[in-house]
Amino acid sequence: MSRIGKMPIAIPAGVTVDIAENNKVTVKGPKGTLERVLPKEMDIKLEGTEVVVGRPNDLKKMKSLHGLTRTLINNMVIGVSTGYEKKLEVNGVGYKAQKSGKKLTLSLGYSHPVEMEDPEGIETVVEGNIITVKGIDKEKVGQFASEIRDKRRPEPYKGKGIKYSTEVIRRKEGKTGKK
Repeated sequence: MSRIGKMPIAIPAGVTVDIAENNKVTVKGPKGTLERVLPKEMDIKLEGTEVVVGRPNDLKKMKSLHGLTRTLINNMVIGVSTGYEKKLEVNGVGYKAQKSGKKLTLSLGYSHPVEMEDPEGIETVVEGNIITVKGIDKEKVGQFASEIRDKRRPEPYKGKGIKYSTEVIRRKEGKTGKK
């Protein structure tokens, strides 16, 4: 049995979960509303203040969908109650980030500034050299943070670029002179 799939999802106060036909799950909370159509083979039930996910049989596909379905619902519940955020650090001489309205402007050593628009439901906050990406959808927050990082990935010699605050860059030694 899937260890993750069989764990019930506790629903915090102020959050409501609705399960419609074809496993369309809608989660409403203080931060907003998320809805998602989950695999129709899975058996999703609301039992009191918990959501329980079951599977019809032990085929390999059903086993993998079981844990996935439970995790997706759990991410939705956490998103509407507390939200998600990722922090990015801009390192390098002359590299900087600025925010004006919904536009994020990055100066990353290119001949032009890189401008990015905040997607729907995502908010970015710039404090010095730290960019914080916030939102209720874990997938969108991670995706946008990844897109920002891709504008200038950290390099291994000086560590210049945009990196996640939790990321550790493996440093390399530079060239050495002839002997």
